[in-house]
Amino acid sequence: MKVLVTGADGLLGSNIVRELINQKYIVKVLIEKDRNTGTLNDLNIEKTTGNILDKASIAEALKGCDFIIHAAASTAIWPARSQSIRKINIEGTLNILEAAKKNNIKRIVHVGTANSFGCGTKENPGNESNPFTAGKYKLDYIDSKYEIQQKLLQESKKGNIEIVIVNPTFMLGPYDSKPSSGQFLIALYQNKVPGYTNGGRNFLYVKDAATGVVNALKKGCPGECYILAGTNLCYSEFNAVISKTLNVKTPKIWFPKPFILLYGFISELLGKVFRFEPKVSIAVAKISTDSHFYSAQKAIEELDLPQTSVEVAVKDAMDWFRENGYV
Repeated sequence: MKVLVTGADGLLGSNIVRELINQKYIVKVLIEKDRNTGTLNDLNIEKTTGNILDKASIAEALKGCDFIIHAAASTAIWPARSQSIRKINIEGTLNILEAAKKNNIKRIVHVGTANSFGCGTKENPGNESNPFTAGKYKLDYIDSKYEIQQKLLQESKKGNIEIVIVNPTFMLGPYDSKPSSGQFLIALYQNKVPGYTNGGRNFLYVKDAATGVVNALKKGCPGECYILAGTNLCYSEFNAVISKTLNVKTPKIWFPKPFILLYGFISELLGKVFRFEPKVSIAVAKISTDSHFYSAQKAIEELDLPQTSVEVAVKDAMDWFRENGYV
């Protein structure tokens, strides 16, 4: 079976491609022109040039394919409101859907985000039945991912094509070439994070996420969503993991919520005036003071999602950053 992967050179995509190869699939990847695809070098895959906003290139890429894993998306959070983000995440995905139906693709596995479901507490973490609440952050990235998820679920009900949606949490691991989530890890390792908040999040080993995504090609029910989650940790607990695993000092200063929100407000104001991207915007400040805890129970039961420790995820990520000159 041949699988087309979009977003194949990203953190998750690079690991998805390797898991597909491990599970003996034939892999084809859709890559934007002139894009650096170093994380895909020396892999036995077929590359085709194109863009999810270009219907002709999608149709060409789909020739001979049986499945699609759609991982391409704009995850930008600055500016908070952007038609470009919405176009990529909504129009681009609808282009994939249209082409898939025309080419008799067996199943689309769409990579969403856990933010499309309400989060919970450690005692009662969020699951696939929790209603969307992240609209309060007023980010087009989050809103567009939720909107396209709803459109795909509606399309799946029509029965014309099988669609399974996977919703990863905060991923850590190798091949994070941008880096994306790894920026947070590198900053902690280099003692560039001055303090922490009362918030927290779910940390997921990217190789586990990739396994869940690939398993969704044959497992799981069409028209269903699966939160791909790992371990729920407060930021103070995550700092302790970093300190122990990497043998580095981590921030000890606790920042109260009002301080972080004020800092985000001022930083965003200055960013708009002087036209630069602030490290902490209002949305980032709000997110950092909330606890984004989720349950992976459904994905564990139906997609055989592995549950690797955070320590392994952190070590694997940092080993890759060191080997590739990031630190």
